[in-house]
Amino acid sequence: MPLIAQLLTLLLFTCLSCTARGEKLRIVTEPWAPYVYEENGKPLGLDYETTAIVFKRLGIEVEWQFLPWKRCLSMLETGQADGALDIFHSAERDATLLYPSEPLSEVEFVMFYANQRPHPFSTLEALKGLTIGTSPGYLYSEDFSSSTLFTREPAPTHEANFGKLVRGRIDLLITDRRVGQHLLDELDIRDQITENPTIISHQSQFLAVRRNAGMDLLVQRFGAELKRFKREPAYAELSARYGANPDPVARAQSTSISPAQTVEQQESGAQ
Repeated sequence: MPLIAQLLTLLLFTCLSCTARGEKLRIVTEPWAPYVYEENGKPLGLDYETTAIVFKRLGIEVEWQFLPWKRCLSMLETGQADGALDIFHSAERDATLLYPSEPLSEVEFVMFYANQRPHPFSTLEALKGLTIGTSPGYLYSEDFSSSTLFTREPAPTHEANFGKLVRGRIDLLITDRRVGQHLLDELDIRDQITENPTIISHQSQFLAVRRNAGMDLLVQRFGAELKRFKREPAYAELSARYGANPDPVARAQSTSISPAQTVEQQESGAQ
């Protein structure tokens, strides 16, 4: 075998370090329907199924774990996981994580309120004195996180947050638009809850992996194959099945507080 071919082969096997050792790539994520979730023990979701297809095309086996988000971050930091699905890009994590050039999906963070206690708003200043339901392990925008106008109250799950909203224990909750709409149907509370149209932030979701030996090539190959798959009819069908194209009327009625604000599904510290 020519020397250049030997070097290329060695580079490929180094890139796929876990596979080369006969191990599966360990990916962690939090249930985040409709992007990624489990139903009757079967993993589903737009981003999960997209990622699974891309890895299959690359010939890489994956071991999946569904855990609370703070646990996912802890496992990344301690090396118990090779990567995380549906993580937002953060400059402070560039030293430890690699991100493909192509995102898996785009999210829009909005707030929901109970119809019996409506709190429509268009600015954060309008939330003065209210209690906002949040999720542990999520780092929100500086404006939202540092504001003293309102109180932030975490709940262990997204379902618990909606339960608190229905019972009047919080005034609003913040989550992704599609996640919230999915839960309104899942919990059968659509007639009790309203989505406020103001967009708190836009953000891209990625598959990110730890900066181990050769993983930069894996990220490049994943990004290239993901971009290729997203151009195919199969991806369009998958997107439509999971409602990845928000209603154009609803989008036209939406406003954004500030395009510079971000809501990060990350936290710099563990637990």
